Amino acid sequence: MKFSELGLAPQILEGIEAMGFEEATPIQQQAIPTILSGKDLIGSAQTGTGKTAAFLLPILDKITQNGHRGIQALIVAPTRELAIQIDQQIEGLSYYTNVSSIPVYGGGDGDLFSREKQALMEGADVVVGTPGRLIAHLTMKYVNTQQLSFLVLDEADRMLDMGFHQDINRIISFLPEKRQNLLFSATMPPKIRELARKVLTEPEEINIAVSVPAEKIAQLGFVVYEEQKIPMITHFLKVRPLRSVIIFCSTKDNTKRLARELKKAKLSVEDIHSDLEQKAREEVLTTFKSRKLSILVATDILSRGIDIEEIDLVINFDVPNDGEDYIHRIGRTARAASKGAAYTFINEKEQGKFLAIENLIGSTIPKVNIPEQFGEAPDYSPRPIRKGRKGGRRKR
Repeated sequence: MKFSELGLAPQILEGIEAMGFEEATPIQQQAIPTILSGKDLIGSAQTGTGKTAAFLLPILDKITQNGHRGIQALIVAPTRELAIQIDQQIEGLSYYTNVSSIPVYGGGDGDLFSREKQALMEGADVVVGTPGRLIAHLTMKYVNTQQLSFLVLDEADRMLDMGFHQDINRIISFLPEKRQNLLFSATMPPKIRELARKVLTEPEEINIAVSVPAEKIAQLGFVVYEEQKIPMITHFLKVRPLRSVIIFCSTKDNTKRLARELKKAKLSVEDIHSDLEQKAREEVLTTFKSRKLSILVATDILSRGIDIEEIDLVINFDVPNDGEDYIHRIGRTARAASKGAAYTFINEKEQGKFLAIENLIGSTIPKVNIPEQFGEAPDYSPRPIRKGRKGGRRKR
């Protein structure tokens, strides 16, 4: 379906065309008419499906028709990176309109807070922010939300996983009761259903390919001992140079350690995690996106919502603790029309978690023998993990 068939304003269509979009994705085809009709919406879609534009386009369309009258939309996101990316997409899609926006997130200095305060007092049309920073501004009483028409909770499952449930409720307490609510989540566990019941009113529901990796991703598993992981990854990246690689680690310590060892091997690599200052994280991302940096070692801070095109390979240094996290990690590759690969290194203790991932996605991922030079590998004989067992899948 063409975007021109969705009833969007001409200025919005110009922005879509300028950004190179032509055909609406399934989530966009279903969500845009629903949002334009004024209904609340629950949208469930995996990463890379065009979810962000699915809620931005109808919101920008409505604001374009209404004209500037203060803050009209509030978008709450779990991380600074996602908030910045959403704001950047707003800038592109609204280029031919007069819509204004401001990203609001922690980690900056006093000057950044002051600039945010000024934009909020002047009433930017769209505010995109992380929960803690939004509350910091809202509690100071200078944010006027009386004209607010839209509340968007993006990556709602991740926000609840990060402990933001009370923060979300507090943000809502500052908003007018009459508004349109849009909740987007990659998964729909019971806690998201409960949140939706409290926040949304008679919502429409859209589900697009939840928990299914893109078919274009070539997935492989390497069964190894823990001490074999770094030597193998180092060897692989040296003998097969790639243009763009993301390596995901489950902890900051592993992220720092792996990046340090890869730097010793003279590879083009940087690490990114929550210990870095916001400015440093943005600089690393910019360098990686511009292809001046080949390898990015990251925690799950990058697994959702960060739009980086043409990633050749995703490596899971650690098996993710949750199957949905695996899907989001490997979803960084094979985006749009491209192909990609995802390799996971599985130690003895992680075999049960990897089996749970295979059960979730409904397919067995091929296991590859490691080169003889790295010694013998453990047998692959995973035992199913019972829910609630330490190290297994989180309770849903």
